[in-house]
Amino acid sequence: MVEDLIALIRRGADEILREQELIERLGAGRSLRIKAGFDPTAPDLHLGHTVLLNKLKQFQDLGHEAIFLIGDFTGMIGDPTGKSATRRPLSRDEVIENAKTYEEQIFKILSPERTLVMFNSSWMNAMSAADLIGLSAKQTVARMLEREDFNNRYKTGQSIAIHEFLYPLIQGYDSVALKADVELGGTDQKFNLLMGRHLQEIHGQPPQVVITMPILEGLDGVQKMSKSLGNYVGIADVPDEMFGKLMSISDELMWRYMELLSDRSLAEIRGWQQACGEGENPKNYKVQFAHEVVSRFHGYAAAAKATEAFERRFAQKQIPTDIPVHVVGVAEEGYPIANLLKDLGLTSSTSESLRMIEQGGVRINGEKVMDQRLRMHAGPACVIQVGKRKIGRVQLTRV
Repeated sequence: MVEDLIALIRRGADEILREQELIERLGAGRSLRIKAGFDPTAPDLHLGHTVLLNKLKQFQDLGHEAIFLIGDFTGMIGDPTGKSATRRPLSRDEVIENAKTYEEQIFKILSPERTLVMFNSSWMNAMSAADLIGLSAKQTVARMLEREDFNNRYKTGQSIAIHEFLYPLIQGYDSVALKADVELGGTDQKFNLLMGRHLQEIHGQPPQVVITMPILEGLDGVQKMSKSLGNYVGIADVPDEMFGKLMSISDELMWRYMELLSDRSLAEIRGWQQACGEGENPKNYKVQFAHEVVSRFHGYAAAAKATEAFERRFAQKQIPTDIPVHVVGVAEEGYPIANLLKDLGLTSSTSESLRMIEQGGVRINGEKVMDQRLRMHAGPACVIQVGKRKIGRVQLTRV
């Protein structure tokens, strides 16, 4: 029985530290406290966040206590993980405004009756300056500099603000305050998650089991999903937009999305992969997956309507959906459409691009381009058609 539970929990997980401890706790038959923390740095959650939420729901469905921790205190520090420079701290008002939307969004996945929503300001605001100094004494600067991002910044002379060292300590202390049995986090959070184990041991608690989950790539298949990069699928996206974004992912990336986001069994997904290897059109399965995800957040009827709309817009216009995606970096000011058409090989020169636009021969996602000065910005992959025969798909990402 425990073996079956472990197999289920392993699905999609990158690492379980330590698995034997998890086996022992599951075997004890008590309800475990499963923690997943999110800093409200933006108002909307996206499918990358749901990789953790789906795993949290899995534990919840097994009868364990799901703790959704909103890091309203840590959000004002800014997670330094993976950053090459100090992040701008968010104001209290910004954090509170972003946090307002989280509870509504998470209950599209988690059960409201069985979810404990907590804010880490609950205990951090009560901590005195002396308490914070005492917490800081639990770790050394040398240990902090073992973190790759801190180490790289130190070696290259990039500044590291003192408050950034506090972030992993406070995230770790959250586990102490909540007496967490298990903490979920992305692979990039491993240092912070292990800090929780360290501080729990110091405070005489059994150290939490750490489960790291993969970082979901965005629609470009290269960088991690992020609203700031424009390569995201938001939980709050309307059905048609959500469906269209999912249909824009590459056939190769589709399998990773399915493994991390679909409720279908791995055996069924592997069967679909085999069928595609034998000649089945991947689009058929991508449609089913997109329908499943849209249904989860908007209901079956909305998903069916989005599917019909997609087929009407694209299939009836006979625009292929399996064209390889060209990933192109774009600066904040945008990519001039004439240059983009030339660089994608859809025209031979910018002058030809301008001429084709003037003649009404350029379409983006089926819509005619009228402005020769149009600049393309980072966003979901789109289909660009020049004339009747030249078609390309491009994913613009911020550089």
